[in-house]
Amino acid sequence: MVGLACVLFLDLASGLVVDWPVVVVLVLAWVVLFVLGCTWWTPHPGRLPWLCAVGFGIWVVVVIGGSVAFAG
Repeated sequence: MVGLACVLFLDLASGLVVDWPVVVVLVLAWVVLFVLGCTWWTPHPGRLPWLCAVGFGIWVVVVIGGSVAFAG
């Protein structure tokens, strides 16, 4: 869950380099991951680090991939 908190800070700080609708989409994706993490907390605690990795991967694809794709 600490990893998801870190991903939230990445998502919110992305507002400095991307438009606000992109940040809203990132935060909504984070909320979905957070709810999934809350439901997996007791029955599947080993899956929680993967949620952090998925959240970071979404951030990389959207922010870095989008800036590379739309640069120029």
